[in-house]
Amino acid sequence: MNILSIGGSDPSSGAGVQGDIKVASALGVNCFSVITAITSQNSTKFSDVESVSPKTIEKQIDAILSDFKVDAITIGMVYDSDTIRIIHSKLKGEKIPIILDPAIESTTGGILLKKSALESFRKLLIPLCHVITPNVSEAEVLSGVKITKESNLTRAAKKLSSLGAKKIVITGHKFVKNKISDFVFENGKGRTISEDRINYETHGSGCTFSFALGYAIASKNTFYDAVKFAKRFTYQSIENSQKIGQGVKITNPKQDKIRKDLRSAITEFGNLKDSYVLIPECQTNFVYSKQDPKSVSDILGVSGRIVKAGKRLIVAGNLEYGGSKHVATAVLTMQKKFPEIRAAINIKYDQKTIEKLQRVKNKISRYDRTDEPAKIKNKENSSISWGVEHAIRNSKSAPDIIYHTGDIGKEPMIIVFGKTPKQVVRKISNIL
Repeated sequence: MNILSIGGSDPSSGAGVQGDIKVASALGVNCFSVITAITSQNSTKFSDVESVSPKTIEKQIDAILSDFKVDAITIGMVYDSDTIRIIHSKLKGEKIPIILDPAIESTTGGILLKKSALESFRKLLIPLCHVITPNVSEAEVLSGVKITKESNLTRAAKKLSSLGAKKIVITGHKFVKNKISDFVFENGKGRTISEDRINYETHGSGCTFSFALGYAIASKNTFYDAVKFAKRFTYQSIENSQKIGQGVKITNPKQDKIRKDLRSAITEFGNLKDSYVLIPECQTNFVYSKQDPKSVSDILGVSGRIVKAGKRLIVAGNLEYGGSKHVATAVLTMQKKFPEIRAAINIKYDQKTIEKLQRVKNKISRYDRTDEPAKIKNKENSSISWGVEHAIRNSKSAPDIIYHTGDIGKEPMIIVFGKTPKQVVRKISNIL
């Protein structure tokens, strides 16, 4: 996945384009960048800002869009009207989802958007975006609505909607006791997502949220699910924030090796020649477990599915712990006997595929779903556990493959297991 970050340079790397690059690294995606302004700031103060010329901004945007596929665009600091106009002129025809984070004032006190540019911001950038993510004070400035109580959030969101905003998230309100909340507005209706309040200030949370939201939207989530993901990711980044200077803490997106390794393996799987032929009717999931998982909540998987679109694969969903039920349950069951097995993918059943897997010396087990007891069939998510237990009950070592040939209304399936996602992909690559 490729996300373009358009915004200011923050030498402290707490926010701005440098902050977005940190988030991209944690999420395992590529981050392109277009610098709109150079700031001089640290964790205690904001001392200077210098705009980048519109011509240079234009050339940066052209350089990226002429060469790379971009899945989402985030826009942060746009210091003046000239910057806004050139961004609008370059992006107005694009179909790429644009996430607009109205950076008006830095946590460290600097002005990031001139007052003289507010009207251009309202007229040119708000209608351009897929979603706008102001905090409460930014929403007040842009909407003209004073937000002193919860009902004002709806009024402010409706005003932003009238300016052309398609979807709105007003972040960081404190109208729910002991909570920090985001107000999500879509199709004329609003609802709130909350987390426990953290009682210290950080630098970079707004940028973290907008970039994570862009990632989740590009992953084909529903808008509400995308916001929930971004909210949780940002909350964890704030919890993980570090005091590395003399002032406010810097948000620190948590690096997750399990996430990084699984995303890399999914990309590798998608790049295999003819991998699309392995996608079953129910689509595919790919999972990777923590050490010693207690439940599927300890197993990372795609919250939607890996789906076939012609001859290519699309990851329709985020990587989330608990994102998979069926394939994760297979790994959870396998680990009870063979704890070294932490990764698995489900692929389409075909007898020729089984024969190919046998020829390259995989250990293969099977079970018959027609033997499944009625009480198991009638209990949700029990069939997979029963099947895997049945397939490995006499095994002294972990099988590479477990398959079944289906039942009435149940699609036949192959599950490929491994110690790591990379090992799973290697087993599949041997038959393509």
